[in-house]
Parts: sequence; structure tokens; C-alpha cells
Amino acid sequence: MKFTEERLELAFIESLGIEAFDYTPGAQIRIENENVLVEPKGTYSSASSEVLIKSDLKAFLLNQYQDEEITEDEVNTIIRDLEKLPASDLYESNKAIMKKISDGYNFKREDPNKKDFRLYFIDYSKEDNNTYRIVNQLEIQGFEKRIPDVILYINGLPLVVIEFKSAIREDATIYNAYIQLTVRYKRDIPELFKYNAFCIISDGVNNKAGSFFAPYEYY
Repeated sequence: MKFTEERLELAFIESLGIEAFDYTPGAQIRIENENVLVEPKGTYSSASSEVLIKSDLKAFLLNQYQDEEITEDEVNTIIRDLEKLPASDLYESNKAIMKKISDGYNFKREDPNKKDFRLYFIDYSKEDNNTYRIVNQLEIQGFEKRIPDVILYINGLPLVVIEFKSAIREDATIYNAYIQLTVRYKRDIPELFKYNAFCIISDGVNNKAGSFFAPYEYY
């Protein structure tokens, strides 16, 4: 049995399934995003350019802050504020989003009669009211179409990107996976990495993890 990149991908998906990550094929994510309107009425983003799972993010925020009586319009504004941070200034946009994800931020209400509150994109409490998904082969249309092997989502945010290379191919090493992520994907689909916490590269034998912006030797 050949130790291919596809088999690595499937083995990883199976392992994370045990850890309560729901598996969703990339094609299904595109369909889900087509059904979630966040932009002003009458304007839609191309489904293949989406990197967020907006249905998950909206559901989490509406549920998590129902006691604050958060509105759907406010949730749409929150998502648009994330999306409008420019991928052209990738380091600064990623830094800003990671700070919001790790520390939360004070959310200003649309209704001045409602009290502002501290908003978090992840439930860090023991209740762990988060939605975890592992997605493979999601086609993303940026400057060029790219298909990352696996993306790990928490509450619709693509926090971890994983790239595999087969250990049986001498011409494909985990360093090639690093280049795939930090050169080709950075050039062609930078929007994905605005939300990235870290990357994983693996050939099934050797595994490394590190910041998207870190040199290879720090993985």
C-alpha cells in the first residue's frame, strides 16, 4: 500500500474525528457559504473566494451572546470588519485578528441604549461551546486557484493550515510543503492567512509546526 499524500490526509482526518472535529469536504463548504449572506443586500462574494465558514461564525456569535441580545445585523458587521482587513498587509492584518481571537475586544453596540460588552471569537470556558471542523480540498480562488490539503476551523475561522508531502517521493519533502504554504499560497491566496494561528507540514514520518511568518528552521 503506497504511503501517498491522499492517504496521509485521510489518516489525519480520521484521527481528528476522534477528537471531536467534524469532517466536512471542501465542496460542501462552498455550498454552505453560498447560502449565507453577509454583504449588503444585492452583493455577493464569489463562493470560491471565501475562506471563512460564515454559517459557523454567525451561529457561534448569535448563541454565545444571546444574553447580550446581539442582533444579526451586528454579527454581519463583525464579520465584515474581519474581512475588510487587507490581505495586502498580511502581517499586520494577521496580528490584529490574532489579538482579537486571543484577547477579545470591546464591542460597540449599534443601539446606544444597549451596553457594550467584551466579545470573543472562541469560548475559552469549560463549557467549550465551540464548533470544530476539519476541511480538506477546499478550492480557494485568489490570484490563482489553490487547494490546501487540510484546514482546521474553530467557529468558522481557518486557524490552522496543514500541507502534506509523501515520504516515498524523494522530490517532495516537508520543506517543499513549507514553500507551498509560505511562497505559493501566500502569493495566490493571502486571504486565508489573515486568520492563521499556525501551520503544520508533514510527510507522515516527520512533522513540523510553526508560525506562517517564521523561517523554516523555526518550525
